[in-house]
Amino acid sequence: MLRKTIGWLWLMWIVLFLVLPAGQVQAQAATPEVILLTANGPLTPIMADYLERGLQVAFERRAEVVVLQLDTPGGSIDLMNRMIRDIRASSVPVVVYVSPRGAVAGSAGTMITLAGHVAAMAPETTIGAASPVGLQGEDIGETMESKVKESLKASARALTAERGAEATRLAEETIESARAATVEEALAVGLIDLRASDLDDLLEQLDGRTVTVLERPLALNTRNAIVFPVNYTFIEDILQTLVNPNLVFLLLAIGVQAILIELSNPGGWAAGFIGIVCLLLAVYGLGILPVNWFGILFIVIAIVLFILELYTPTFGLLTAAGTISFIAGALVLFNTARAPGFAPVSIPLVVGTGLIFAFTFLAVVTFAIRAQRTPIQTGKESLPGQIGIAQTELNPRGTVLAAGEQWMAELVDPEEAPLPEGSRVEIVATQGLLLKVRKIK
Repeated sequence: MLRKTIGWLWLMWIVLFLVLPAGQVQAQAATPEVILLTANGPLTPIMADYLERGLQVAFERRAEVVVLQLDTPGGSIDLMNRMIRDIRASSVPVVVYVSPRGAVAGSAGTMITLAGHVAAMAPETTIGAASPVGLQGEDIGETMESKVKESLKASARALTAERGAEATRLAEETIESARAATVEEALAVGLIDLRASDLDDLLEQLDGRTVTVLERPLALNTRNAIVFPVNYTFIEDILQTLVNPNLVFLLLAIGVQAILIELSNPGGWAAGFIGIVCLLLAVYGLGILPVNWFGILFIVIAIVLFILELYTPTFGLLTAAGTISFIAGALVLFNTARAPGFAPVSIPLVVGTGLIFAFTFLAVVTFAIRAQRTPIQTGKESLPGQIGIAQTELNPRGTVLAAGEQWMAELVDPEEAPLPEGSRVEIVATQGLLLKVRKIK
């Protein structure tokens, strides 16, 4: 009887050990998880990489849904198409949510919103104005504009095929005539699916909704979901800030200044290293920003003038000309190419930085010239012009104490010989280890 009781107890323990963990895993698996991504500002390669990484995280964590919180004035068509492809190829449903209040899904952001398996907008947000422009914000040629618009409208029709004819018509109007719509207008014609005041409201409305993912219907379970935000990495944060033209200009200015300092005083490494890093970051930013590359010509001319000032000092004339060229180049580079969502560079910042640049460079050049002209203060090269004391009779040779050391010395004028011990002499020149001296009269 005792053996049977012990056997039953062991069996119960084994069952509890096996069943309870499985029950806990099932309970954990039953709790849905939502991956939250954030895309603010103009489209950049970093933003596209971030979206791709976020979708991969969602797949690996078996998330219920991905929410892409979007606020963008738009960006290049290539980046837009890349992000649309990633969204449509995702096995995890993607909800594009234009948020927070006041946000906009402009230009390329319109198409990205429509690419979501669910499109949602917060109150006081807008969508549209998707007419294409050139890389520098300029109007494109009539033939090219027609081709690009027709391609975009075809994509819009494909993305709104299940949203109804009115939604398709509005989507095409955002491309053809740059029309923009409020959240209420977009919701009324079915261009978007939901109007949600915040993320909690969005998840509540998504619960139980059926979406088509990779041609398969999928019911969403977002009630009591755990929100898992995927943040930008440290490097992504740094590179993402390089869409600010003011920062890119400062990096360019610091990089050029540091390289010039290294050229004016070679042998160190700190200034050169800082200059190279700043210039590399600036070049990356210039590759993203809409810029007029003609401005680079003025900046190159400015650098040449600064270098000439190093080797042919003109008392600041070349520096002044280089400063004017640098300021003009920066303004042409950043402020003559305008695209939606990209701010211009600050004119006071450019002028102020240019003047500081000039004064700093002049100070460096002045110190470098003084250093070159300063007599050498150590070694035998510093002895000419100094006073020595004869340690022995100079007839015409002997020994002289100079600069705290005893030297062999010879009178330049043999007629001054013999010169008695203790006489003061002036060192005229050095010849190997022999000093040429003369009597001080």
